[in-house]
Amino acid sequence: MGSIQTPITMRSSAILESSCGYLLQELQMIWDEVGEDQYEREKVLLDLEQECLEVYRRKVDSANISRARLHQELAESEAEFTHLLLSLGERSLPGRPGKMAGTLKEQLDSITPVLREMQLRKEERMNQFRAVQGQIQKISAEIAGQSEYDDSSSTVIVNENDLSLKKLEEYQIELQRLHKEKSDRLQRVEKYISTVQNLSTTLGMDSSVIITKVHPSLNELCGISKNISDSILAKLNSTVESLEEEKKTRLEKLHHLGKALTNLWNLMDTPYEDRQLFSHVTKLLSVSSAEISNPGSLTLDTIKQAEAEVERLDHLKASKMKELFLKKQIELEEICNRSHMEIPSQSEMDNIMNLINSGEIDHADLLMSMDEQISRAREEASSRKTIMEKVEKWMLARDEERWLEEYMRDENRYSVSRGAHRNLKRAERARITVNKLPALVDLLIAKTKSWEEERTKVFLYDEVRYSIFCKYVFEIIFFHIIIFWNPEHL
Repeated sequence: MGSIQTPITMRSSAILESSCGYLLQELQMIWDEVGEDQYEREKVLLDLEQECLEVYRRKVDSANISRARLHQELAESEAEFTHLLLSLGERSLPGRPGKMAGTLKEQLDSITPVLREMQLRKEERMNQFRAVQGQIQKISAEIAGQSEYDDSSSTVIVNENDLSLKKLEEYQIELQRLHKEKSDRLQRVEKYISTVQNLSTTLGMDSSVIITKVHPSLNELCGISKNISDSILAKLNSTVESLEEEKKTRLEKLHHLGKALTNLWNLMDTPYEDRQLFSHVTKLLSVSSAEISNPGSLTLDTIKQAEAEVERLDHLKASKMKELFLKKQIELEEICNRSHMEIPSQSEMDNIMNLINSGEIDHADLLMSMDEQISRAREEASSRKTIMEKVEKWMLARDEERWLEEYMRDENRYSVSRGAHRNLKRAERARITVNKLPALVDLLIAKTKSWEEERTKVFLYDEVRYSIFCKYVFEIIFFHIIIFWNPEHL
């Protein structure tokens, strides 16, 4: 047909021509035998030629369609291959033919296995992305507080246009960050829970109830993942702060009660055995809130028991106070009497007793005031000691003076009788002592004056200013010495 033919084509054409020639000869023989006219013969031959052309045309069209489809498949495969390379972030694929040659089928057969390999790579990469993104969604949901997150029903949307290893690495880095954040949050939650449990144990509370109230998932018995959201962390922090504040409040109460117990015990000389019953309260006086962790040390029962004991001791205190006050009053009076100092007036003491009975005076302050008065009285008695020793000598000398006066009035003092000589000797000694009285009185006046100047107060002896009394006595003594104690009268 005017083109270069292959051996197969030439053989097919020869077979066709020989077959058609044989049939045409047979048709000619039939026409000759029948007597078919030339017109009909030419018409039939023309129809045969047209029918042959139609058959060839259909075959050519079919071949063109098949060729176009192969071209399209090859182009689509090339395009898909290129897209896969781009989406997977790979520049080339080892083993892929460079510039393809040969027939369309050969080219298609060449790219098909390479394309299949790329498709498998894409599917594998897609699975990696789904796994990483699924984990990211799950952990993000847990961090957001969606403890009921169901990864089986969630849809992971993977961007098929970017399946590169770089993008996968970015997701993996994000996943690692979320894992760390989740771990950090779980540690914070566990730390909060541990703190709540410790505080609850110290305060005598049920930690499981408190924790469940924050969120049921935090209770191990619930069997669900712990909620680690920001809101739960904030609630746990608020719960811990509330418990710590309660701990401080209770400790302050027990500090107050412990001080009250100690004061009452000291006030009423409570035995050691009775104090030991509440030693767990008084031991807290020197302890700060941060140092307390013993179970049950700050329970409400402990506070109630301490309050009841303080109330009981308060009731006993009034009667005990009267006894203690009277005891200290007697002690103060004894000190004053021994040193001839001024004693607090009875009306003042009665007024204090009335205040005790009415409860209008602080007992501890009263006893402290009494102790201060006793301390001042002892100090003043000590400062008066030297003067009082001189007073005692003066008193003894006065006794001798009175005896000598009586002796001088005795008209029979010179008679010879038992003891007369002894009395005479005593009279001589008494006269010597009496003669020293003026100097002794002068010394008393000087020491009293010095004491008064030093203390800027009057020296009273049995509520009388002693310096004036001494001057008065001095004048009397001096007169007596001149008139009666002259040696000529002995």
